[in-house]
Formats: sequence, C-alpha cells, structure tokens
Amino acid sequence: EIGFADMPGFGLELTQEARAIGATFNDLRLWSLYIPNGRTLEDPHYEYKLNWLDRLAAASAEWLEHDPNQSLALMGDFNIAPLDTDVWDMDEFIGSTHVSQAERDAFEAFEQIGLKDVVRPLIPDGYTYWDYQQLRFPKNEGMRIDFILGSEAFAERVTSAEIVRDERKGEGPSDHVPVVVEID
Repeated sequence: EIGFADMPGFGLELTQEARAIGATFNDLRLWSLYIPNGRTLEDPHYEYKLNWLDRLAAASAEWLEHDPNQSLALMGDFNIAPLDTDVWDMDEFIGSTHVSQAERDAFEAFEQIGLKDVVRPLIPDGYTYWDYQQLRFPKNEGMRIDFILGSEAFAERVTSAEIVRDERKGEGPSDHVPVVVEID
C-alpha cells in the first residue's frame, strides 16, 4: 500500500508526499514511515506534521479495530523525541520542534490505541540521529527520533533489537542509523 486513508497533503494543492508505504504478509502488517519534520513551531509544516500524525493514529486505530490481534508495526523517522532523555541536551531544544508538548502528545496517542515502542524495553538508551553539523556524532550529541511502534501481537514476537550506531561511521553515511528488531 502506498499511503493510508485520508493521508494529509501539503501546499496549495495538498500534494501527498511519499511518506508511508505498507506491506502485509499473512498476519504481519508493516508500515515504513517518514513523518513530516515540522521545521519550526511557527512553520505551516508544523501544523501539517500534527495533522499527519493525527490521521496516522486514526488509521492505525481503524486497522486495530478491524483486527485487534494483528501484528502491526509502524517503523521509521517519527521526528519526535518523546522523552527529555531522547535528546543530548534538553536545554538546546526548548522551543523547538521534535520536543514540543503537542508532538509528544501526538506520539503518546499511538500508545493510547495500543501501539508501543518495542525497542526501548530492550535498549533503554541510545540515539538514532546525529546532525551533520558541529561534530554531533563524535560528541554523541544526538536524538532518538526513529522508532518501531508495535501492537501487542507484534511486541510479543520481538526477540531482539539493535540500534546500529556503526552505520553512522565512515564516508557518506545517513544522519540516521537503522533501528532493527528480530521477530519470530
């Protein structure tokens, strides 16, 4: 599936951006996501981000209502640091996107419908993103903004998890690292 029902668009023509792709394999439903960044709290993209998250939560609730026992996972760059410890220095982020109360509330909405972070119980600490600027990676000044949120049925299948920090090393790496779970 490309996109989900009523996925918000952005701009005058409300263009839908390539931000969600889903696949279903038997009882396993996976979504690879890139949540809008938001840019700044005053930017129209911030409201777009909140609307996008709201609609994704509503779609996820519909999927779980249709099949409460499905193994559902939402994976990718959420562009939200739900906890203060998910950023290297909270004082540096006050008044910024990624840590606003509205974004954190939007993230919490997924837990309210039955999707939880399946990696944090196995790896409580660690970042998934480091800006290219100001030697953030060597200083470990990062953010944890990439997640795998899973239904209860999916969470029960998780046997291990890894934040693959070494992928950030070397020439030409992404500013994000893979977050991987193994399931049975």
